[in-house]
Amino acid sequence: MTTSANTNTAALRSASIDDPIIDSTVVSIPSLATEQRRAERQIVVAGGGAGGLELAVKLGRKFRRDRQTEVLLVDKNPTHIWKPLLHEVATGSMNSYHDEASYRLLAKKHGFRFMLGRITNIDPLRRSLTLASVDDGDGREVMPGRKLDYDYLAVSVGSQSNDYGIDGVATHSMQLDSREQAEVFHKEFTRQLHRVNAELDRDAVLSVVIIGGGATGVELAADMHNVVQRLREYGFEHLSSNRLVVSIIEAAPGLLPRLPDRIGYSVQRELARIGVDVRILTRVARVTDDAVHTSEGVAIPADISVWAAGVKAPSWLSDCGFPTDRLGRIEVNKDLSVKGMPEVFALGDCCSCYNEDGTEVPPRAQAAHQMASIAARNIRATITDKTTKDFVYRDFGSLVSLSKFSTIGNLMGNLVRGTVFVEGFIARMVYVSLYRLHQRSIHGSLSTLLIMLGDRIYKATRADVKLH
Repeated sequence: MTTSANTNTAALRSASIDDPIIDSTVVSIPSLATEQRRAERQIVVAGGGAGGLELAVKLGRKFRRDRQTEVLLVDKNPTHIWKPLLHEVATGSMNSYHDEASYRLLAKKHGFRFMLGRITNIDPLRRSLTLASVDDGDGREVMPGRKLDYDYLAVSVGSQSNDYGIDGVATHSMQLDSREQAEVFHKEFTRQLHRVNAELDRDAVLSVVIIGGGATGVELAADMHNVVQRLREYGFEHLSSNRLVVSIIEAAPGLLPRLPDRIGYSVQRELARIGVDVRILTRVARVTDDAVHTSEGVAIPADISVWAAGVKAPSWLSDCGFPTDRLGRIEVNKDLSVKGMPEVFALGDCCSCYNEDGTEVPPRAQAAHQMASIAARNIRATITDKTTKDFVYRDFGSLVSLSKFSTIGNLMGNLVRGTVFVEGFIARMVYVSLYRLHQRSIHGSLSTLLIMLGDRIYKATRADVKLH
């Protein structure tokens, strides 16, 4: 299998990039330089999210001493932030610069190589990726656009918000798909907090409307109230929870529609207790710069609106020639290889994967973590012409953090017999442990212990809320 893959790749590379387009999905871009490979066999991991980074670490450790094989991770950002924490970056309860992990440091530590670049196209026929040019933030080019060849590829480019074409969402609503978007939200949230605190009219409020009652929406709502309750300690004398009006709009009959009903009911009850306005069975018709308009004709005032109602694969992915579903996600076989492309694997939110019973594998961090382990094993098996292993998703439960107010969820699978509903302190400890498990998978056990110690010291010397 390896010989055949290399032969096909070499044949394609021998053709000039000025040759006629072989297929309608192949775009010839003569101006792009081709990145020189450093090894005979190149494994490229496209995307450094939870699944992609863990996969790169596992493969890097495996092939560290194999001079014929290079593992290369490509991402548009120089650092990694665990996506479930983006709502804390948005509110300011977490400083992203403290919790970020450097891709280059991890590459040095675990034996893979990192390349900075935003992927704009993947050409499975020529087995190459196209990377956009990189600038310094002020419009000055740091690196030109490049083409990158691969022998084996793992696509883990995550997901983005799906606005379903609703008028005004793309223009007026914020999203929390990335660190950049979370920091944009944080700046606007902080600006609005200053405005309300300085408002002479003490009846003035900050109105935030969150469209979507999934985990991102409910966790963001709770953490905003947590932040506002702490602001008096930092000179915001005229702010209180009464001057923050947070509304959650959900089209389903309850919050967290993908999770068991009991979790959704408990979360809704807790949010109502802290003052969040929850509107279920409500659909959004359009969004304007100062309001969210429902299908019933109700206009909900919004100084800030956040779209958290659905996700899809990055839009460019469906133009790459991969088999995709209606959400643009790559369709995979049971072993996570792309249908019809045994040298390409897909994992995480960008792949369409189903359990044996026909249910969809949910887009969760625990699914990406499990996929990374199987993908690492199957890529090695494919290289050595061994039998691959089917991916079987094991649901260990779901937990939702409502900041300092509560943590609610269930534990199941091998952790307990059956399903156990948990909330409060125990649930919070399990929730935190999920992040520590992710850190252990990319840093190692000893480094994670040192990080935990450093976190304790850091929290003792910093403000509880980031206000800049």
